[in-house]
Amino acid sequence: MVNSRWTAAILGSAWQVLAQPSYVTQPSYVAHPDRQAAVKEAFQRSWDGYYQYAFPNDTLRPISRTYQNDRNGWGASAVDAISTALVMGNQDVIDKIVEHIGSINFNATSPDSENVSLFETTIRYLGGLLSAYDFLTGPLKQYAKDQASVDKILAQAVNLADVLSVTFDTPSGIPINTLLYSSSGYHVGSDTTNGIATIGTLVLEWTHLSDITGDDKYAQLTQRAEEYLLNVRNPDVGEPYPGLIGTDVNITDGTFTDSSGGWNGGTDSFYEYLIKMYVYDQDRFGAYKDRWVAAVDSSIKYLASHPSSRPDMTFLAAYNGRDQLSFVSTHLACFDGGNFILGGLTLDNDEYKQFGLDLVEACHDTYIATVTGIGPEVFYWQDSKLSPNASNNGGPPSNAADFYATAGFWIPSGGGSYVLRPEVIESFYYAYRATGDTKYQDWAWEAFLNINATCSAGVGFSSITDVNAPAGGSFTDFQESFWFAEVLKYSYLIQADDAEWQVNAGHDNTWVFNTEAHPFQVKGTPI
Repeated sequence: MVNSRWTAAILGSAWQVLAQPSYVTQPSYVAHPDRQAAVKEAFQRSWDGYYQYAFPNDTLRPISRTYQNDRNGWGASAVDAISTALVMGNQDVIDKIVEHIGSINFNATSPDSENVSLFETTIRYLGGLLSAYDFLTGPLKQYAKDQASVDKILAQAVNLADVLSVTFDTPSGIPINTLLYSSSGYHVGSDTTNGIATIGTLVLEWTHLSDITGDDKYAQLTQRAEEYLLNVRNPDVGEPYPGLIGTDVNITDGTFTDSSGGWNGGTDSFYEYLIKMYVYDQDRFGAYKDRWVAAVDSSIKYLASHPSSRPDMTFLAAYNGRDQLSFVSTHLACFDGGNFILGGLTLDNDEYKQFGLDLVEACHDTYIATVTGIGPEVFYWQDSKLSPNASNNGGPPSNAADFYATAGFWIPSGGGSYVLRPEVIESFYYAYRATGDTKYQDWAWEAFLNINATCSAGVGFSSITDVNAPAGGSFTDFQESFWFAEVLKYSYLIQADDAEWQVNAGHDNTWVFNTEAHPFQVKGTPI
């Protein structure tokens, strides 16, 4: 790479011309009305079952035709479904959810769900409310029944954030993730640490709330906590590679308690939000972008791994300190390809974009290798460059050797579940929007058909126990709220007509998706 200071000094004002972004040509896109209709039908069936047997509770049990309040009894599936109902133009569902939102009492939980997660409540509830408000005051305002109900959505977002704000009252300002409710009110838990995903996946939602309301206190709370992740206090422990940090942070002083991490659950969405904050407002969040670049550069240099049986595939390893890699990944981590692609588009960096496409390809391979055509929750591989005799690079168990030889990964005992996760289809979506290559639409459609065939159960859809067993093993009788928010949204949008909320390859992104796939209007200049 040419030294930019030296070049600027030599070229003077010409540098200003050379430094301008090399805008990519906007791909052309193809809509598939028949596929859109099929996804809409799955949404409607899921909603009808939920509305009849579970509403206004959180989650449908589609086989037993009952419900479970796993997200505090505030109607998680309804709130998570609203932005998907809006982009699908489902007026009846929109009206029902908007009416429900106005009735939620965030000062009390259902008796069987008193532990509130700051992280989960932010991405599902607060994210859903803010996205609905953006749509109903913006490009989809035709679906608003009246202004009073829309104003109530924002008022409820403020109510919720005010309740959750008490979790930030710690010596460091790092929040405690657990809020405990009882008949006498609520108080924070006794946690002594918090994870980087649960700290670092609040800043988009809370900053957006401040930008909408004009009250900066919400942004200040989350950005103060984020500072401990952007500027590690004890890098000898907390930053084993440049930009790649540990997992758990001491709530008292903000120091890291471990050196483990990667792009899996518990760390994943911290990295996701670094580039998304830059998309949201490049003027305010340039430092976030810089940290994302550092993390991505280190990931490509130190974590990229190719299975010994399939060196054409690319995964990202996990780590437990510098040079202590674990060759394990998860369905959750398959969002990484889409995130690299988004960053590549945003920064005009073809290396990031291509590496993201390589990650997407490998995650697609985890789907097509199984009996059901759906990828597993957890998978392992043996690295092709490290010695097979290395203590951290063992091969597959004997009963998985043949599968590994062709698939390039194996599924550990108990790791074959599928809990209606979106990350692989999410990355197909970003790959398609970046390239216009219709193969990604076909991959998403094939995945949707396989999920539809395998997970359809009772009056809705259910998680399954084993993607590599006939019929997916058995059902868990649980329809996750993010099935509405993410799987069905990405499955729909990748087949849909262009719209202003779609990810844009031409530096004109006026919306950005939170980690629960709720789209927000950006605050800064579209990029």
